[in-house]
Amino acid sequence: MQQATRFSGFDVITTLGVGARSTIYAVRDNDHHLYALKHVIRERSEDQRFILQAITEHETASRFDHPALRKSFHLRRIRKMFRLAEVIVLMELVDGHCLEDHPPDSILEGCILCRQVAEGLAHMHRAGYVHADIKPNNVLVTDRETVKIIDFGQSCRIGTVKKRVQGTPDYIAPEQVLRRSITPRTDVFNLGATMYWLFTRRYVPTLIPRGEPGTGVREDDCPPPAQVNPRVPPALSALVNECIATEPDRRPASMKVVADRLDLAISQLRRAASATQNAMVPSD
Repeated sequence: MQQATRFSGFDVITTLGVGARSTIYAVRDNDHHLYALKHVIRERSEDQRFILQAITEHETASRFDHPALRKSFHLRRIRKMFRLAEVIVLMELVDGHCLEDHPPDSILEGCILCRQVAEGLAHMHRAGYVHADIKPNNVLVTDRETVKIIDFGQSCRIGTVKKRVQGTPDYIAPEQVLRRSITPRTDVFNLGATMYWLFTRRYVPTLIPRGEPGTGVREDDCPPPAQVNPRVPPALSALVNECIATEPDRRPASMKVVADRLDLAISQLRRAASATQNAMVPSD
């Protein structure tokens, strides 16, 4: 029987993904516990940002204990020639798929999943942190239909003004592009842009959208979700539109407000589904 590949004291089961200077493995320790292990290497000076993002990811995620937030357990730094050359991050292994690859089959399912995301982000905000890169690719859904928010590499403390623009073009908030203060309402915008895509399969026109850069986010440039997809209830459409408002002060005041309004949308969608089902049942 061939011996399993060993890396950093773990048995490597498989490679989960390969990114910029990083590889993520599914690994098993000597007690047969399963983890995800991220290995990041610095080959050139410009790779330093990938090292720093991995450190930020661990230092942020290790502070939280919430079912919707991926846990991070251990960070190992490896130095060569007195320089930080590699980092290894041991994280919770999540068996799931991202929303980008497998979007929900219904608006109701999308609301339920986004409600869980809002709960996880609210937990981060109470601890004083903002995720700052919520998008469909950073939300994993398990076979139990529960979510795990991943990738805390751009996370920061509330009120941070970053030295450079960070974010994903089709989901980035105006204040991220303009390098203004990052607040919980930044996550509200990112989640709103995520919901817009989930419910319409269209992107919000951000300051740096896919393709040519825009001149700004204007609500009249972005039709309400219900106009694009008539199956989106008006109240849900209004919530998404408020979340992606250009000015942070015009967005919902907190992620709890977003979660509460998603609760209302879920109740309305369930009642509508029940009424439709009952209408299809023939009377005696």
